[in-house]
Amino acid sequence: NFHAVGFDIDNSKIKALMNGNSYVSHIEDSELLATINKKTFIPTSDFARINEVDVIIICVPTPLNENQEPDLSYIISTGELIRPHLKTNQLIILESTTYPGTSSEILKPILQECDLEFSKDLFLAYSPEREDPGNPKYKTANIPKVVGGDCTKACELACALYDQIVVETVSVSSMEVAEAVKLTENI
Repeated sequence: NFHAVGFDIDNSKIKALMNGNSYVSHIEDSELLATINKKTFIPTSDFARINEVDVIIICVPTPLNENQEPDLSYIISTGELIRPHLKTNQLIILESTTYPGTSSEILKPILQECDLEFSKDLFLAYSPEREDPGNPKYKTANIPKVVGGDCTKACELACALYDQIVVETVSVSSMEVAEAVKLTENI
């Protein structure tokens, strides 16, 4: 029952989504089209619309580079794209697979260049994207989410959101712990 705005820089993906064509294997075209028709999901490439949302979930690729390290360029460019459009009381959650420290050492400094203060005006959390590809028994809703926040309130806000979406949230002591959980799970 949430209204969602999906942001992407690839206009061909936006056009496909607007036409009800899912490029995500576990989301049926009919399911996507229903959300488009009800206007509960709006895909766009207009990042100025970031100021219309209360929660920003960043889930971009982090492919390994030639040194077998995650390429953080998508996280960096997304931070730079959304920064000018941030508003007071937004929660920003990074879900991309990365190493411990990325949220606080890479993403947060980019976002801090706006005029808003973290832990007061903006809240940052990390909750790794979790899925069990190819297993029809497990979908997003029935896979527990690990959540770590930049501050206690950020963690509480992220848990409050995910508690409405997934079967269980597991709050951990920091974003770095949540980032380490994802790496451990992948290994």
